[in-house]
Amino acid sequence: MFLKFLRKKAANSCNDGLQEAGKTPGLDPEMYYCLSCGGEFRLDLPFCPSCRIPLVSGHEKLAQLAREQERHSGRSMEIEPGTELVSIRKGPLREMKYLQKVLEQGSVPGLISGDESGCSKGCCGPEMYLQICKDDVGPALEILAKDFIRSTALDSHDLSHASAVFDPTAPETLCPACGCKFSPSVGACPDCGLSFE
Repeated sequence: MFLKFLRKKAANSCNDGLQEAGKTPGLDPEMYYCLSCGGEFRLDLPFCPSCRIPLVSGHEKLAQLAREQERHSGRSMEIEPGTELVSIRKGPLREMKYLQKVLEQGSVPGLISGDESGCSKGCCGPEMYLQICKDDVGPALEILAKDFIRSTALDSHDLSHASAVFDPTAPETLCPACGCKFSPSVGACPDCGLSFE
């Protein structure tokens, strides 16, 4: 029993030391981090292997977290009356509530307002608007973009081949999704699996 008490006290004092030094538990200044997926890397890699974005050092990540914490520390999560609002998303109530919660986690307050002109048959629920302060548009869009990448694992799309047309009579065709050249007799892109049948 006495040893358990000492272990707990020692563990707590270690955590207190980390917080006093301004360090975040779990973040090592000597490591490298991906800002998209949060991966931690020991090697000095130029890019995250899965997200393909440049890595930042632990020192940079700690400085970024400190800046974000300073920006959010005095922020009120209520929107003052008379503030100019901007609608940034429109959709079902459940989706708008999820996005509102994501924004609140990033210290951007949001309001959900209704659209009275719903489905004329009455079979669909009303469309709702997610509104934020005009000054918060930039940070809000950045937060929502990060959430989209995190929740879908889709980062950026190469749309350079989007105008390609599948021609089954041509000797070779171009996949509009990935740009792979292949024989149209196959019926599906051998690279990404997009089916043309």
